[in-house]
Amino acid sequence: MVKLLIKFILTAVLTYGLAKVLPNVHLTDVSSAAILVVVMGLLNATVKPVLKLIGFPITVLTLGLFLLVINVIIVKLADYLMSSFSVEGFLSALIFSIALSLVTSVVDMIVD
Repeated sequence: MVKLLIKFILTAVLTYGLAKVLPNVHLTDVSSAAILVVVMGLLNATVKPVLKLIGFPITVLTLGLFLLVINVIIVKLADYLMSSFSVEGFLSALIFSIALSLVTSVVDMIVD
């Protein structure tokens, strides 16, 4: 339980840092980043599997690169659902999703 809480806090703080560093990505404060982490987790658990199933033929044809587009869709959905988070443009959402994936992977490696 403590590891989960540490992962959550680290991910929220680093997500806020990413929003401050990356252009066209805006978060109001760290509490908004914490809410964003929860929203992204819920979207990844519910919407992403459906999108993967629907996009499976395209994913096979593009050798997996379509999964990046699915990640962008998830980020844009979070942008739509949250007023305190905004991402302007496809490329900014792509860079944010890749950076967030890398940050999350590093947090998982450090905490586990």
